[in-house]
Amino acid sequence: MSSLAAADSAQERSIGLLRATGIGVGAIVGGGILALAGVAYAHAGPAAIVAFALNGVIAVLTALSFAEMSSVFPESGGTYAFAKKVLSLEAAFTIGWVVWFASIVAGVLYALGFAAYAAILIEQLWPGALGAPTDWLTPRQMEVFLAMAATVAFTFSLLRKSTGGGQWATAGKVILFAVLIAGGLWVLGGSPAGTIAGQLSPFLPRGAFGLFEAMGYTFIALQGFDLIAAVGGEVRDPARTIPRAMLLSLAAALAIYLPLLLIIATVGVPAGQSITAASAAQPETMVAVAARNFLGPVGFWLVIVAAILSMLSALQANLFAASRVALSMARDRTLPHVLGRLHDRRATPVAAILTSAVTLAIILLAVPDVAAAGAAASLIFLISFALTHWTNILARLRGSRRAPFHVPWFPLIPATGGLACVGLAVFQGISVPSAGVVAALWLAIGGVLFLSLFARRARIVDAGAEALDPRLVQLRGRNPLVLVPIANPANAAVMVAIANALAPPAFGRVLLLSVVVPPQAWRPGEPLPRLLDVQAVLGGALAASFAAGLAPEALTTVSAHPWTEITRVARIHRCESLLLGLTSVNEEVIGTQIENTMSQVDCDVVVLRAKQDWQFSEVRRVLVPVGGRGGHDVLLARLLGSLCRTGAREITFLRVLPQGASDLVVAGARRLLTRFAVDQVPGPSRVEVVRNDSISAEITRRAAASDLVILGSQRLGRRQKLLGDMALRVARDSSCAIILISRRG
Repeated sequence: MSSLAAADSAQERSIGLLRATGIGVGAIVGGGILALAGVAYAHAGPAAIVAFALNGVIAVLTALSFAEMSSVFPESGGTYAFAKKVLSLEAAFTIGWVVWFASIVAGVLYALGFAAYAAILIEQLWPGALGAPTDWLTPRQMEVFLAMAATVAFTFSLLRKSTGGGQWATAGKVILFAVLIAGGLWVLGGSPAGTIAGQLSPFLPRGAFGLFEAMGYTFIALQGFDLIAAVGGEVRDPARTIPRAMLLSLAAALAIYLPLLLIIATVGVPAGQSITAASAAQPETMVAVAARNFLGPVGFWLVIVAAILSMLSALQANLFAASRVALSMARDRTLPHVLGRLHDRRATPVAAILTSAVTLAIILLAVPDVAAAGAAASLIFLISFALTHWTNILARLRGSRRAPFHVPWFPLIPATGGLACVGLAVFQGISVPSAGVVAALWLAIGGVLFLSLFARRARIVDAGAEALDPRLVQLRGRNPLVLVPIANPANAAVMVAIANALAPPAFGRVLLLSVVVPPQAWRPGEPLPRLLDVQAVLGGALAASFAAGLAPEALTTVSAHPWTEITRVARIHRCESLLLGLTSVNEEVIGTQIENTMSQVDCDVVVLRAKQDWQFSEVRRVLVPVGGRGGHDVLLARLLGSLCRTGAREITFLRVLPQGASDLVVAGARRLLTRFAVDQVPGPSRVEVVRNDSISAEITRRAAASDLVILGSQRLGRRQKLLGDMALRVARDSSCAIILISRRG
């Protein structure tokens, strides 16, 4: 079994509604509001309450899109998992790269928030324990040290057990917030008449600009429901559990946030003092100071304990989600494959967790403060959420199945939510340029890494995924066309069967082409005697195809140069693949016609040489000789994936080395071939490395025990492609079917 399949089988659906909701509540409730409420008040004054409420509306709209997508694609990865279903590989990588970074930056925010409150706790319990800044550490260094300690602790916790958040910590902080709110409402109820109106005036000290600034800084405070989708592959009954857990976690967050913000703005500051000025002085610890104002030391300590629990549970939840996004991307090879491996006993993605934690630690050293971390995280999440709305719209329009959970009032809700996310993200990028710079820099790094390191293997795996699940072709808005020139109706069914493997029925099209060659003395307007013969051939081909359950289209053209006409039709119809039949290995036909066509068309070319009674559906043993990087890996993966989708196959990858190759060279070749096989085939396969000075003789010998041999063509340049002497010798000397492939330029 491939490592990918092993990883999939090792991951179990063990998260129910309570735990799923706990992941969302643990990530949302507490950490964001405690770290950023002061920042919001400093920019918007009492209107910070409205800022959080508006962000809540955007979050609920986004949660509905997440819920529908999660019910359709119940697997780990969240926004990345959705994107890879309906967008191109490059777009999916970009989104996954952004989402992974977003969870990491959110973890930075909560690590710094924990450090700020932990420093207060230490100073309160042991005055002078941290020492004077000049004696030991500066306040900034102390915060980084405490944040690093929390990150290391939770990294080891996640390495030991696959869990999304501390359930006890989540329950504890919710109880503390409930006590805090109840106490605040009691004090507010006993306050003199006019307290609320007086303290909330002026409501918008900086106007709409300040309100939007506060929304941009604090949107991250409602992030966390998406983490439930990020671990969707581990959720039981995901179609029901994920939507309910998302909406429940958001409802819990808003039920805590809005009353708490009202209490802070009214009885949380002394009479006559502005909440805006008070927050500007101490933004990180504003909530603790406010609680001490209306509940005394008890309120202060309630906030300190709630803050520490909130920050820690949110840190753990985001680190957990980041590792799962990295795990999902690694399985698709858009990140290094090693990140997709699970621990043999604990089933935890060790490399993904460690990589996410190390990245978090590096960013922790670079981010100056909580406000900067919040601004960057909010911007990145807004971008990713806007893309989720977009993928939801595309999936609904392109999909043929009704989602178990359906967003109401489609497309109004996803369109409104997406536009709101985009608008707020643009405003955030302009008003906080550093956040935009961070996002742009991360995207640039990702683009360079993808193109230089990940793209080749990712495209191979993606092609195989499309072949295994043809619905992806539809969801991505593709309608691939395979052109099949037909001259002999006897092999039409076999040719169409292979064409349907390249462009599966219902999601792609097959076009049968018959070219009528007029007599030399023929002039336009005169009857064509050969037309009847061609129609008979085409009719026989269609009849054979329909009898085999296949439904191709047909086209008849007139040309004195059939091979030139094939090239022309392939171009004007923008064919994705061209399938040619080779009845015999004729050197002249191959050299002057087939190879010339291969070099001129802008599509994949597949050449079949098989006996007349050969059936594609009866193929069981497939031999794939591998020499070097011929550039055909993507086409090969698509073909092998189609074979695996339509039945059980025994696929053997063969590498032939010179007779004098050392054992060390053989071992290295075996490792590379094994990695190649894992990328190409989503299930079991065999890998063989043998010594023989005659490559063609060894392949021919092994072809005798195979039903099909797949060979790649040589590429002398982008526009120079040859079938190659070795491939032609194998095709001439072997009795089994041969498929020769040539990837587009």
